[in-house]
Amino acid sequence: MLAGGGPVLAQAYQCRVPDNLTVPPIRRPADEPRRIRPVTGYTLALSWSPEFCRTCKQSRADVLQCSGENGDFGFILHGLWPETRGPDYPQWCAINPAPVPPAVAKRNLCHTPVPRLLGHEWAKHGSCMVKRPETYYRISASLFEAVQYPDMERLSRDPLTIGMLKKAIADVNPGLDPDMMVIRSNARGWLQEVRICLGASFRPRKCPSHMRRQRGDIPVKIWRGF
Repeated sequence: MLAGGGPVLAQAYQCRVPDNLTVPPIRRPADEPRRIRPVTGYTLALSWSPEFCRTCKQSRADVLQCSGENGDFGFILHGLWPETRGPDYPQWCAINPAPVPPAVAKRNLCHTPVPRLLGHEWAKHGSCMVKRPETYYRISASLFEAVQYPDMERLSRDPLTIGMLKKAIADVNPGLDPDMMVIRSNARGWLQEVRICLGASFRPRKCPSHMRRQRGDIPVKIWRGF
């Protein structure tokens, strides 16, 4: 089981929620089919915000996450995704998913500081798990808050590999092993996301074979941006 807590610089720092917050309605893209499949596990996707924001600080669409006016962010919750056997994960299960209420958005904005992403994750993924966005985000928040993080600033200073980063994360999370994670980096080798594989009971498990296999000796760099 993942433990609670974590160094403050790995999560939100001085996060401020705006008074007026709405989540835009999300429509299923025409090229993304509805897929209703039995759920056999989950992926908890944690995005490294400093890398995303290094080129988006002036973006109006990303102002809450990247401008610094509403706080600085380390890891944010990209989403909690239901999985099935094989790569064709469930998606867009509800024809007309309920909208994300403003109160739910406000409670979760410091985890996911992008209103449109809150709506998207619920409509595409959460609707395949539960009937209400309140339930989806309660589960997501509980899992996100349970993850501990190593000292990302210290790790960013020295040469680092994917295997070393996985081990550093595993070392501060009892029950989480390196083979229960996938590290996603961009073409230039900068950390973008950590994905934690979970079983049907939301406990960490070895990542299934269809997920990307990674050599542990591949270099990865961490952009701090704090």
